[in-house]
Amino acid sequence: MQSESQLEAKVLELLPRALVRVELAGSRRQVLAHLGAAKETNFVRLRPGDEVTVAVSQQDPTRGRIVSVKK
Repeated sequence: MQSESQLEAKVLELLPRALVRVELAGSRRQVLAHLGAAKETNFVRLRPGDEVTVAVSQQDPTRGRIVSVKK
């Protein structure tokens, strides 16, 4: 089983192929993330500056998936 840690982050840049560059809160570390559970959400629009929760992989700390978007 793969272990993940969930952290608060801010969207910095929207990239091709549904990737998003985010900056983790409390540090200057950047992570490439994709939207998780895309099948369950009809349409999610992210913009630079949005606050999100990211599940960062323990195996590759430079990758993650967006779990939720703060409104």
